[in-house]
Amino acid sequence: MKASIAGIAYCLPDTLLTNEELAAKFGDWTSEKITEKTGITERHIAKTDECASDLAVQACERLFERKLCARENIDFLLLCTQSPDYFLPSTACLVQNRLGLSTTCGALDFNLGCSGFVYGLGLAKGLVETGQAKNVLLVTAETYSKFIHENDRSVRTIFGDGAAATLIQSTFPDANTSDEPIGSFIYGTDGRGAKNLIVPVGGMRKRFPSTDETQADVFGNERTPSNLYMNGGEIFSFTIRAVPEAVRQLLDKMRLRLDDIDLIVFHQANGYMLEHLQKKLKIPEEKFVFTMEHVGNTVSASIPIALSEAAASGRLKDGQRVMVVGFGVGYSWAATVIRWRMGCF
Repeated sequence: MKASIAGIAYCLPDTLLTNEELAAKFGDWTSEKITEKTGITERHIAKTDECASDLAVQACERLFERKLCARENIDFLLLCTQSPDYFLPSTACLVQNRLGLSTTCGALDFNLGCSGFVYGLGLAKGLVETGQAKNVLLVTAETYSKFIHENDRSVRTIFGDGAAATLIQSTFPDANTSDEPIGSFIYGTDGRGAKNLIVPVGGMRKRFPSTDETQADVFGNERTPSNLYMNGGEIFSFTIRAVPEAVRQLLDKMRLRLDDIDLIVFHQANGYMLEHLQKKLKIPEEKFVFTMEHVGNTVSASIPIALSEAAASGRLKDGQRVMVVGFGVGYSWAATVIRWRMGCF
């Protein structure tokens, strides 16, 4: 038996934060300048009392509405989030209960950001192809906005909230192709970059801030130690270095060429970064997916949202090979190639 993606659904919060609103706050950045720098015109922001589990449940319910799998037949729930409802219990346990999944269903959280969807596919593939599960629900849910200081335009202009639910099922191999539905994987980790995208305070290393005072950096961005900090220059340098190499390694491992790939979906980080990756890898426009204009960077949910949008627009068709590459916080990265099925969207 082989693991295959059977369906994807996603959910975005109702509240919108537009470039016009941000420009009104950050007077020297116009709406057009924000779009030029990020490729984003608006992003969805969770309400004060809206958490990762709330978005996760909504995404899963939308998936169940398509009747691809009955909820009582879900064997395992994998939930990727860096903004859990609580330190403990696991948010996956909360979601299992709210969805009414069987008590024989396994459920766990894994704390991984922008590469989380691809890592989750690897975990789900392992569960299915070792016979531990037949139906795995992979949920990626993030509310990064709760980490962001309102006066930090370096991250507030980029990140949006959202969740996606992906069903991975056990299927018989396709006799018409030698490709696996979910192919080989490339993984990478470089913890030396941990300090460049971090919420410094809140875990057990620094449980409480030594001060709650807001501090401004040389660019005028304000934050406290409890807010998200991103060194954009270092993140960009890491991405431009690591991602092309990951693509090369994956193609070599699967004995494919870039020409053999029908569509490439990178983590939707920001427009500037994606443009540089496209140019460096010489990816034709028709094969390159950019879908973050109206959602922003939704961290671990960005790739499944992009896949759904590509399918809805007709760019992603049955039987096509799709390369998905996640990269970011950690530093962490991962890549694989999937065969798209008509029923996935």
